[in-house]
Parts: sequence; structure tokens; C-alpha cells
Amino acid sequence: ILRQFALAKMAPCGRVPVLLLLTILLLIFDCGLLALLESENSPLHSEVDVGKVNRMDPVLPARRPSTWKLADEEACREDVIRICPKHTWSNNLAVLECLQDIKEADNEISSDCNHLLWNYKYNLTTDPKFEAVAADVCKSTIAEIKECADEERGKGYLVSCLVDHRTNITEYQCHQYITKMTAIIYSDYRLICGFLETCKADINRLQCGSIRATDKDVHSQGEVVACLEKALVKEAEQQTPQYQITEDCKKSILRVAELSSDDFHLDRYLYFSCREDRERFCENTQAGEGRVYKCLFNHKFEDSMSERCREALTTRQKLIAQDYKVSYSLAKACRSDLRKYRCNVENLPRSREARLSYLLLCLESAMHRGRQVSSECQGEMLDYRRMLMEDFSLSPEIILNCRGEIEHHCSGLHRKGRTLHCLMRVTRAEKTNIGVSCQQALQTLIQEADPGGDYRIDRALNEACESVIQTACKHIRSGDPMILSCLMEHLYTEKMVEDCEHRLLELQYFISRDWKLDPNLYRKCQGDAFRLCHAQGWNETNEMVMPSGAIFSCLYRHAYRTEDQGRRLSRDCKSEVQRILHQRALDVKLDPGLQEKCLVDLGKWCNEKTEAGQELECLQDHLEDLLVVCREVVGNLTELESEDIQIEALLMRACEPVIQAHCHEVADNQIDSGDLMECLIRNKYQKEMNEKCASGVTHFQLVQMKDFRFSYKFKMACKEDVLSLCPNIKKKADVVLCLSTTVRNDTLQEVTHRVSVKCRKQLRVEELEMTEDIRLEPDLYDACKIDIGKFCQGVPFGNAQIVECLKENKKQLTSRCHQNVFKLQKVEMMDPELDYTLMRVCKQMIKRFCPESDSKNMLLCLKQNKNSEMMDPKCKQMITKRQITQNTDYRLNPILRKACEADIPKFCHSILNKADEYTELEGQVISCLKLKYAEQRLSPDCEDQIRVIIQESALDYRLDPQLQIHCSEEITTLCAEEAAAQEQTGQVEECLKTNLLKLKSEACKKEVLNVLKESKADIFVDPVLHLACALDIKHFCAAIPPGKGRQMSCLMEALEDKRLRLQPECKKRLQDRIEMWSYAAKVASAEGFSDLAMQVLTSPSKNYIISMIALSVCFLFLIGLVCGRFSKRVTRELKDR
Repeated sequence: ILRQFALAKMAPCGRVPVLLLLTILLLIFDCGLLALLESENSPLHSEVDVGKVNRMDPVLPARRPSTWKLADEEACREDVIRICPKHTWSNNLAVLECLQDIKEADNEISSDCNHLLWNYKYNLTTDPKFEAVAADVCKSTIAEIKECADEERGKGYLVSCLVDHRTNITEYQCHQYITKMTAIIYSDYRLICGFLETCKADINRLQCGSIRATDKDVHSQGEVVACLEKALVKEAEQQTPQYQITEDCKKSILRVAELSSDDFHLDRYLYFSCREDRERFCENTQAGEGRVYKCLFNHKFEDSMSERCREALTTRQKLIAQDYKVSYSLAKACRSDLRKYRCNVENLPRSREARLSYLLLCLESAMHRGRQVSSECQGEMLDYRRMLMEDFSLSPEIILNCRGEIEHHCSGLHRKGRTLHCLMRVTRAEKTNIGVSCQQALQTLIQEADPGGDYRIDRALNEACESVIQTACKHIRSGDPMILSCLMEHLYTEKMVEDCEHRLLELQYFISRDWKLDPNLYRKCQGDAFRLCHAQGWNETNEMVMPSGAIFSCLYRHAYRTEDQGRRLSRDCKSEVQRILHQRALDVKLDPGLQEKCLVDLGKWCNEKTEAGQELECLQDHLEDLLVVCREVVGNLTELESEDIQIEALLMRACEPVIQAHCHEVADNQIDSGDLMECLIRNKYQKEMNEKCASGVTHFQLVQMKDFRFSYKFKMACKEDVLSLCPNIKKKADVVLCLSTTVRNDTLQEVTHRVSVKCRKQLRVEELEMTEDIRLEPDLYDACKIDIGKFCQGVPFGNAQIVECLKENKKQLTSRCHQNVFKLQKVEMMDPELDYTLMRVCKQMIKRFCPESDSKNMLLCLKQNKNSEMMDPKCKQMITKRQITQNTDYRLNPILRKACEADIPKFCHSILNKADEYTELEGQVISCLKLKYAEQRLSPDCEDQIRVIIQESALDYRLDPQLQIHCSEEITTLCAEEAAAQEQTGQVEECLKTNLLKLKSEACKKEVLNVLKESKADIFVDPVLHLACALDIKHFCAAIPPGKGRQMSCLMEALEDKRLRLQPECKKRLQDRIEMWSYAAKVASAEGFSDLAMQVLTSPSKNYIISMIALSVCFLFLIGLVCGRFSKRVTRELKDR
């Protein structure tokens, strides 16, 4: 690889000249070469060598070849004695190494000595006679390396070839020879073959130094190469003509960097810049194979690192970013993997192939596809991925495209990845603050570094989240991709710390925009993504640019498809998609499609919603107000949530106690299908329910009302019914009303149900859920908003408390609200199961007394057991409230309405003519029927129902609306104590009867008289009398059937029979009733002929009155006979005309 790279990069000579003298000096320490060094044929002793030195500098005296030593030269003698250890004086190589490694800043070597050293090294590198020694020392190595064996001899090409392949040299003596030779060459750029000729123009133009040997001290020549390297980096970062370097020089610069990659001594500028730092941080690190470089890279951001060294290291890293071979360890560790996975294929442009980013993307792609990459290569990749994340300046695209954003938002945050996270934070906070090209550069860098595969790559995240990982994620192996998933699971929990939360969301913002950056998702879903979503490979590009998050959106749409809807995801992929959906639902910005399409609406409606999960809730609350594109994506996500509410991770955390106590079986199901939310709604008022969970569940219920599709089970059960019966209706409340009306009409008309069975079942569930909160019935809520603020201020919405409050204040409500409440009560009375408060308060009593009752007969069953000793007082009170409501209007009593269907229009048509469809009749129709009951004119079914009503109202005056309305003042003044009794047993009615003569209001007096009439018709409707005479009825009237006043007549006859003795209390009550009836007969005025006839028939003077009426009729008849006709007689002719 190095050989090929050299041929492409270097100038035409392409070779490093032979350094034979260094070989001889090196091999002094090897006994096998001692004879060669002492031989007269040794090039070290050749007069040519000394002569060359002398010709280069006439000042130097001629020396005997066999004894010439650098230490003996006058120009360097003092410096050698002063600087170099004595044992090195006799070894020219050791002296050369000692003197050339002195710092430039120390300036301890004289200029004459510097000049002598340079001439000496130059002569070494230009004499081809030393190639013979290389051929002898590296004989076996040359035989193994075919390219070197084929090189033409005598031109210095052999040693150059050995330098190119020095990483493959295993022969110890040959390796040492090449290593020492390289160290000499890289001390001065002018000694590198071809470099001077190739880069001469660039050096002068960029003012990187002089090309004349006398202008610059030898030890500073590394700065020339460093200057060119910096210019190369700036060209990539700024793309301006100012730093433009010729292609040939660019290749030479990178070639020099490549050849100096194994030993940091070879990078002279970096070596001199970092000598103290090397001693401070890497003292125990052995030189070679790039180990010192890596050690210094790891300490680059230490506070004690010198700025000059940090700058030199950064330049070196930037060169690695442009050419991965500049890193010896990376190139060596990944050589076989690069070849194996065709990451250096010949048809790719050289610049792309050599870039670190391409190497990382290519090998990461192999790893993501499940291919094996050697552990050594993975380790090297991890180091350089971390390096890219730590220092943004290593990415020329970031420097080029994000310069303005960095200066404006992120200045002064260069170290430890803080600048990158600053840019991420600004992008996440407000995309408009970051240019498109900068966003793309950031996204590209995240893909290259791939921190989703190993969180440790992101140093800022690693440091911020260390404590969370140690506590919440300690069960996961360090470096596992699931660490990020674990952190997301604990987002917004007690274990999460604020700094970690910010860094995590900043990184996840970019990961969420490319499905490939989540390694688990990519591994399990790549087949599905290629098959269903036309996805590309991990590092493939295409002219067709996919929108951010498009592939993942495609995946989650297929994840929730039914078998009937077409192709679905594999089980493993679906599980991964659900995991990510649950995590990303925590923040609307982790859904690219949602954020991009709703950017305007987020700013308009949700600018102040900054807490977790509030932005999506806000968008859902304003669904009708959103732009069409935003409304569509929010609607789709909400529809998805209805199927799998576990996507709402924050809600799931808040509801954990309720789920564990009541819904754990549903929560454990792999497929949710809306069951979990249904369970949470059902258990919304359990003791385990907390405010946060209840609020979240209620919010979801309210959102569901905006579109019936947001209720998954309802949608799936009733989709076809809605299309056929309720087309063009979207809102759930309207759909429910439409379907329930259809069901009710079909039931009443006794025709085949048009709504399917499965839809009717789910419709029932939806109806019951809607009764719990007035906000779930939009029409009622909108009509009563003003009244709620006026009469129900401070009353919480849940548990149907607002509805109950409105019912209690019904008479004071505005007309529109009153009408809607009346409509609601009609529905509840027809189907008491929809009466949420009744069902909640009487839940246990229903289980006890009415376990098998039909839902429509639930209230009837409860009324029948109302006075049981086992009845709960609260339930009894609630039953009484519903009875009071029912008695205000016959339309609120379905059983009465059906039983008296013929009687009501027959006897009470005058009241019906004045009735309003949405206003209560305040018991007028029922009072009318009561009077007809007293007259015994009702049909049997209607009579039975009215008898029950009379019995119930006789015990509690509140069940008689007309009595309560007309006698309210009298009750307050005359019967206050009775009315205040905790339990009503007829005391108030008895009080009013007793004080009949004291009643001033004619309307009240009339109502009391009506009560007396009713009680005369049947003893059962007079509970006080019935209780007092219960024993006497058993003794004297047991054989007489109840009804039509028969038992009352029996008791009256028993009272008149002197032979029978009634109970004292019964006797007293009967006598009181007779007096009352007598008085009632006197004062009651007849309202019509029928009333008059009834009064006559029931009067004690009935015979006298009838006799007088008959006598009057006879008298009138006689007068007619005597007096004849008063009209003129008409003749027969006129009659017959």
C-alpha cells in the first residue's frame, strides 16, 4: 500500500537516497558487521565521502578516511564535548543523533557545526555506493519483497523501496538500518528526495522558509514542512486561493506525513514542539508504531499541555482526517479489513479513498451489516471516532460551513467536544439559527463518528452521563449501543441529571434524523427498510435525497399495519421500532417530520410549552387550528398513539402504579391495540391513580374527541358502520351520537339493527367513557361554559362533577345550557348506565341488588330496593335525586311514558299543547295523571305506574314538583322541622294536611287537596295511614284485594261497625282523614262537569242533590206541556213544500 501510495504521490524520482554511512555506524554494534566496518572496501572509509564533504565546504580540512570522526572536527568539537556523552564520540551516527535532537530554542550548536552536519547528511543521502551495504544487510528482506528485488541498482532506489515497506521488515538488522536512515532524512525537508523540487514554488509563495541552505539553521527545517501542512489544512477548511497548494506538492506533503507516522521523532516540528509534553505525559511510552502520537493525542486537552504542542497535534490530526495513512497504527491495524471489504477499491477517487471519513464509513458499514472487523481495527476506529467528536476543527466541513455559527453562538468552547454540542444545541433549539450547510456538515460528522454505536465516542456525553450510567445502566456492558437506549428510558426521571439530559437530547436530535445511526435499529430493520422503504446502504449516497426521518416514518407506518392492510415488519424490527417510538415521543424535536412540518405552528401556538411532552400535547389541543401539513402528521401520530399508548413514555411512567395494580396483564401484551388506555380510563379514579396520570389520560380522552380515528378500538370496530351510516362525520362525539341514535331508533322501531354487533359493543364503551367528563361532550360543554364559570367555579372536571353541579343548578342555567342538560338527562334516564354519577355512587349496591338487571332497568331496580336496610345511604340519596328529576317531566321516565302512552294525550292534552321540547313540565303531566288516578279513569298499566309515583311522593314531598313549587313558603314556615329531617317518611305531607286550614296560598291548598284525593283512592298511597292501620287491614280486610279504594272502604266500614275495634292510632288517623276529606269536599271547586259530577257522587247529601235535580227537570217539563210552543205555528202546506 505504501509503495503504491509513494508512486502516486512523489515527484518523478520517487526515491529516498541511500544512507550508507548510517548503516555502517548502526552495525558497529553488531559483531557480524564489525569486519565489514574495518574493511578497506567499506564505504565509510572511502575518500569519496570525505572529499564530498570537503568540496561542499572548503573550510573543512581534509581527513584520513579511516579516522575521520564528527567529534574531531573543529567546527563541532566543543558542541560534541559539551552536549553528547563521551561514549558516543567515536560513533558518528550517535553524535549526529545527539546534536540534531537539540531544541531550536536552546540555540546551543554553533552555525558552523550546523552547516557541517547538514553537508555530512547530504553527502550520506546522495552517494549510491552505500546501496551495496543495504543490499548486504537486507539481503533476505529484499528477497521477500518482490518490488524491492526488481529495483534497478546503483541509483538509490533500493533504499527508497525499503523505506516504503519498512512496516513489513522483520529482519532485525535491516529494520534498525532503515529506521535510523529515516530519522536522518526527516531532520530536513531538503534531504527528502523530490520534496524540494516538487514544493519549491509553494514554499516561496506561502513564505514557509528559504530553500537556500545558508538561510536557515538545519534544526528549524521541520517548520517548513509544518508550514506546508498548515496551509494544506487551511485550504480544505477555507477553500480560498490564498492557501492553494499544487497537487504534486500536496501529495508530497501527505507522503512525508505518512512516512513519519510510526515515530514522532520523524515529524521534526511536532517533535521539538512536544518534547517537554512527551516527558510530562508519555514518559513511559515507547517510541515507534505511532504510540507516542496516540499518547499525546489522548492528552491534547489537558490543561498542562503547551499550546504549541496542542497546535502541532491538531495539525497532525487534521492530516490524518485527510489521509488515514498518516496514522501508522490505524493503517496497520485496518489494512486487512480495508482490503477485505473493498474500502480502497481502485475505481474510487484517490482523495475520497484516503480520507479518514471514508475509511470509517466503509468499515462501520461492514460492522453494521454484521461483518467481522478485527478487534485491533475496531479499537483504532474507536480512538479516531472519539477524536472527531472531541475536536470540531478536525472536520474541514465544520470549519468551512459553520464558521459564522461558531463565532456567534459557540466561541470559547473549543475543548472536549463542547463546540460540537453547542452547535447541536443551537440546531435543536432553533433550526433557523443554523445554516443548512452547517446542519448537513454536523449530520455528516455524526455519521462518521457514529456515537450511536458507542456512547464513549462522545466525550461530552460520556462525562455528563457518567453518574447516570453507573446507577441506572450499570447492568449493560460498557460501550454497548443499548447504553444510549437506557439513558433515553431514564430521561426525565429522578436518576437523570440535567447536564446529561441536555447532551443526550442534543445527540439524539441528529441520530433521529438518520435511521442508520441507531445500530440496533439498523441491524434488525435493514432488510425491511430495503424491502419496504427503498432505503440505501449504510454509507451509500444517491442523487435522490430522502427527507430527514423518512425511512423511520416508513418503518413505523408498516409496524402498525394489520395483515389485511398489506406487508408488515418482521417481529424483531417491529420491536425495535416500538422501542424507539416510545423513547422519541418524549420530545417533539426527535421526530424530524413533525418538527419540520409543524415549525410554524409550534412557534404560533406552543411557544411557551417548554416542559417535556408539552409541545405535542399543545399541537393536539390546537389540532383544528394547525396548518394542513402539520395537522396531518399530528393526526397520524395521535392515531398511532391510540393503538399503542406506550409510545407516551412520560404518561406510562406517571401511570406505573395504576398499571401494576389494575392493568398489568394488558400492559404485558406485546400488541396493545388500545386495551391499555381503555384500562387506564376504567381505573381513572382508583386510589393508585395520581394527578399526573389522571391528567394525561384525560388529555388523551379529549384529543380522541377531535377525530374518531384517534380511538383505535372504536375505529377498528365501527369503521365500516361510520362509512355507511355516518359519512362525512369526523368528530368522535358526532360519530358516537350518529351511531347511538341509529341504534336507539332501530331498537324502538323493532327492526334489524343497521349497526354491527362489534360496533355496538364498542359504541357502548365510548358512550360510558364520555359521561365521565363534560369536556368529552363538546356540545354540552360549549353550551354551558358561562354557567360552569358562574355556578361551578372550583368544581373539578372529572368524575362527572361538573355535570352534577349543572343539574343541581338547572333552574338558574341559561336557556341554551338548560336545554342541553335536559337532553342529557333524557338520555341518562332512558339508559341509566350512562349516568356516571349514579353508577359510581351506587356501584356496590348494583352488585348487591341488581347483578342481573338490564342496564336500562338499573334505576328501577335501585328504586325498588331503595328502602332496604342494606342500602348504602349515599346511594339512597342519589336514587332520590334521580327520582326527583324523573318526576319533573314524564319524558324523563321512560317506563311511565310507555305505560301512559294513550292516557297522557287523552287527559293532559292542554298541558302538552303548551309544552316545549327542551323544557321540563315541572310535574304537570304527572299531577294530571294523579288526579285521573283518583278518579279511577286510567288504564291499568298507567294506573300501576302512577300508584308507585304517588306512594313515593307521599313519603318525600320533594318527589312532587307541583307541591314543592306551590307550597315552598308554607313548608318553610309551617313544616320547617319536618322538612329538615334527615330521612323523609311523609312528615311534610302530613304537616301540610294537618295545617290545611292555615294555608293561605290557594295554589298550595289545591295541591294539598289533590294529595287528599289521591290518598282516598287507595290506602297504599297514604303511607302514614297505611302504617298506622297495617294490623287492622291484616285482620279485617285481608281478603279484599288492594286498589280502586277497596281496602279504604273496608276500613271505613270497620270504623262505623260498633262491633269491631280498630287500633287506636288507626282509628285516630281514619277520623282525621274523614274530616280532611269532608273539608276538601266543601272547599274544592270543580274544574269541569266531570269534577262536579264526581263531587256530587261523593257528597254525603248525594241523594238529596240528585232528588232536587230530578224535581227541577220534571218541573221544567210540565211548564212546557202547559204553555205550549212560543213560536208561530207553521201550516202543513209550508211543511210539504
